[in-house]
Amino acid sequence: MAEEVLITTPGTITSHLTSSLLAVALLTSFGSSMLYGYNLAVVNSPAGYIKDFYNHTVVSRNGTGLNEEALTLMYSLTVSVFAIGGLIGSLMVGTLVTRFGRKGTVVNSTGLVFLAGTLMGFSRICGSPEMVIFGRFVTGIHSGISLSVVPMYLGEIAPKNLRGFLGLVPSIFICIGVFSAQVLGLHELLGKEEHWPLFLSLVVVPTFIQLMLLPWFPESPRYLLIEKHNVHATITALKWYRAKCDIQAEIEEMQEEQRSLSSVATLSVWQLLLDHTVRWQVLSVVVINIGMQLSGIDAIWFYTNNIFENAGIPAPEIQYTTVGTGAIEIVAGLIGCFTIERLGRRPLIIGGFGVMGMCCAGITLSLILQTHVSFMKYVSVGCVVGIIAGFCIGPAGVPFLITAELFKQSHRPAAYTVGGSLNWMSNFTIGFIFPFLQMSAGSYCYLVFCVVCLIVAIYVFFVIPETKNKTFVEISQMFATKDAVEETLALDHPDQLKLRKMNGYGYGSLENVCGDPFIENIRGWGDKAYKAGSGYRHCWFLPKSPIASQELH
Repeated sequence: MAEEVLITTPGTITSHLTSSLLAVALLTSFGSSMLYGYNLAVVNSPAGYIKDFYNHTVVSRNGTGLNEEALTLMYSLTVSVFAIGGLIGSLMVGTLVTRFGRKGTVVNSTGLVFLAGTLMGFSRICGSPEMVIFGRFVTGIHSGISLSVVPMYLGEIAPKNLRGFLGLVPSIFICIGVFSAQVLGLHELLGKEEHWPLFLSLVVVPTFIQLMLLPWFPESPRYLLIEKHNVHATITALKWYRAKCDIQAEIEEMQEEQRSLSSVATLSVWQLLLDHTVRWQVLSVVVINIGMQLSGIDAIWFYTNNIFENAGIPAPEIQYTTVGTGAIEIVAGLIGCFTIERLGRRPLIIGGFGVMGMCCAGITLSLILQTHVSFMKYVSVGCVVGIIAGFCIGPAGVPFLITAELFKQSHRPAAYTVGGSLNWMSNFTIGFIFPFLQMSAGSYCYLVFCVVCLIVAIYVFFVIPETKNKTFVEISQMFATKDAVEETLALDHPDQLKLRKMNGYGYGSLENVCGDPFIENIRGWGDKAYKAGSGYRHCWFLPKSPIASQELH
């Protein structure tokens, strides 16, 4: 016998920023994300001292020093092994977050930082260049893990109205990490020969602070409920992170996501790639993560000093000018963080890539014309600042946030593994091929980055919907719009409306749905159907799954 169900529009679940939420965002970003930015820039200032150490060590071992090519290769390995470690770390994310949880993975991975800091800090005393290289490799593994896990953790503990703000906090700390390395690398501070081992090993300080405080905070509520089925721990975690929020409504939203999953078990990367119901989400993660690195930001950082030198800035002042660009990077990151909940994800990422594309074209033009037009060298400096600012406003952090939002619980770890590994592979690729690209294409090499930035901006404009203030279930259904339209066409035959699996999450069969010819859209998942755009109606529902129907109020 059919049961009567009250079909309602899901309520709005919002919350204020609490001290617990802010503390977790700051702790995880300070002890993990900041180290990624720090390790990107820390080897630039002491490069000459590290090369001298390598050469002196080889002389003491073999009696002869390294030639210039071998020394450059050895130093290049020291720099690039960080990206190799990051790739390995990103491939471990899915397994780690499933076994240890989101917070547990962040806490347990701190051991890698202490190992790396010890190796690099005692490398000169031990006379071992291998300790420096292996230490960089281990810090890369930690960064590969944290670069994916921290946004995942923050995205799951945040209410939907604060997910964007908290999701961009890690990107700000990445900028702070770069800026810290630039400041500490000044000759007046740690930019001296005797200080470079200490300079490299300072990564242990923020990690130690994180390790002392973060274990006192709860695990992700979504992980506790959906994967561990621990309702009591979920309620405790929500009370810790929320203020003046309907906890019951939020738990019901999580349970709705849990029921909507085709399988609660975490998917592997291979299963994710074979799941055609999330192909657009996977493609979107691929495009924005590859585009993030192939935008040319790393190449710009690499050639910043050369561009400033060509602009006529005195050599002793270039290091201070570079620190100034780091400050601009932080300001741009703060602008993105505090405007994302007002503007949305799409404007920041489209605008960021758009600005970067135009500035890449501007650098090409200024490099071609600066020998003929004197003021063009200042245009090139402005374009460098524009590329850095455009990157930090959106593309630096939004791709990691988007990865969390486009997938449900069972798909999210595999999605981060895919996005993170592509990010690190692209990072390594651009660092490897850019010198050859620059030699072959000259000033026109920046046009390649211009094209990449514009392609990503166009893709986001036409494919990725705005996810601001949407639940994970709602976002998944937004990617199934075409399927939903096809289903509503069946309303011409209201005697039997079959609800196909939508995006891999819905199931069941609806019959005699309201019999209303003016229903615009039916979105179905689990055993409930919600009428979009109206209040509520009494409808007949024949349950086809083990979950009993219930009247929603």
